[in-house]
Amino acid sequence: MSLFLKVFLWFWLAMALVIGALLLTTELTRERERSTAFTGMDRAMDAFALHAAETFERGGRDRLLKLFGGPVGEDPRVVFYLFDEQGAELAGQDAPPAVLETARRAASSGRIERSKPRGRMFVAHPTVTGAGRRYVLVDSVGPHGLFSDDPLALVLRVLAALLTAGALCYLLARYITSPVVKLRAVTRQVAGGDLSARVGPLLGKRRDELGAMGQDFDAMAARIEALLSAQQRLLRDISHELRSPLARLGVAVGLLRKRAGPEAEGYLARIERESERLNEMIGQLLTLSRWEAGAEGVARVPLDLAALVREVAEDADFEARSRGRRVELNECEECETEGTPTLLRSAFENVVRNAVRHAPEGTAASVSLKCLRAERGGEAVLTVRDEGPGVPAEALTEIFRPFYRVDDSRTRETGGTGLGLAITERAVRLHGGTVAASNVPGGGFVVEIRLPLGREPAP
Repeated sequence: MSLFLKVFLWFWLAMALVIGALLLTTELTRERERSTAFTGMDRAMDAFALHAAETFERGGRDRLLKLFGGPVGEDPRVVFYLFDEQGAELAGQDAPPAVLETARRAASSGRIERSKPRGRMFVAHPTVTGAGRRYVLVDSVGPHGLFSDDPLALVLRVLAALLTAGALCYLLARYITSPVVKLRAVTRQVAGGDLSARVGPLLGKRRDELGAMGQDFDAMAARIEALLSAQQRLLRDISHELRSPLARLGVAVGLLRKRAGPEAEGYLARIERESERLNEMIGQLLTLSRWEAGAEGVARVPLDLAALVREVAEDADFEARSRGRRVELNECEECETEGTPTLLRSAFENVVRNAVRHAPEGTAASVSLKCLRAERGGEAVLTVRDEGPGVPAEALTEIFRPFYRVDDSRTRETGGTGLGLAITERAVRLHGGTVAASNVPGGGFVVEIRLPLGREPAP
């Protein structure tokens, strides 16, 4: 359940409970208020009952009806009845059975009687005129209060209260959660690599805690963007600056080899090998830095994966045979995708050469390409396996980080700069794919690359 829905429902429920509690307590305390007001009301109605009886004796029914229709009877919910000693209604009105029963009880008891059938209040006031005649005045008050009204009116009132509360709670919940939704969207942009995304323009001129959080987020994003830009610029600058000294070092080694004796050949070969390794690492650093800085903008074209894998396997096999190893292409299904040939070729070459480097002498690194087709697209699976010792289980995900090295047989002594698999992971991720490594039970190491298929292979 979303945060907006949670806030909205909690606010609405709280508002509904407050309204319900207020209405309930109002109705419950209304009876107590009535009971305290009954004493004064009873005195007034006793006087009015005597006045009505005497009015009837002096002027008959017409004067009585005129009295009942006067200021006292202006409220349409109030109806008056006047009964004589025989129980006859003197105003000529049809009295309901409940009114007759209340009047009978008051006449027999000689005190005020009350009844409340179906929400109406009947109050009977017995009185005696100066002529010694007994009468009973009954006032009938219609339903009043929240729970005494018509059920339809009650439902409409409750619905109106709930809808009004719901509208207010909706606006409040939207006001609270809207910045969170916008912050989440910008966070996704930053996580996707768009470090220029900012939440400040979306929040407007908010000055509350959420606005302050948005400002802090923008400051953090700007700081991260500046740090990463500085890091990438530093890598590029250092790499470019190192190329020239390395080139001069190579020339110096060549000149020194001509002048030095045979006893210096071993040292010169060592210097030359380390220079080549350093030059290779600088090239990989430049490649990784260039891709991190915006390789997403590289144009993509239809690419024959099977042809690319065959070419990489042939080149790697030619290099591997000089080291007493070989590369075998066990399976290569025809399939195509959309991508950048240079990026994917570099990714495949790094994995295959890594397998050749760590395979025991006299063994082969096996390569296979399978195309798993589905109704919607599918994926190509490139598997590269060697017979080497593998890596510790805890390092299977770490080996794709730049410069990560395993304290095992895969060390600098076996070659490598710690950047090859990082470049592979970046290139595959830029194409919407994934790369994973695993150890083979009984010995061996496998790297699996999965790439989404772009279209059907050409016939």
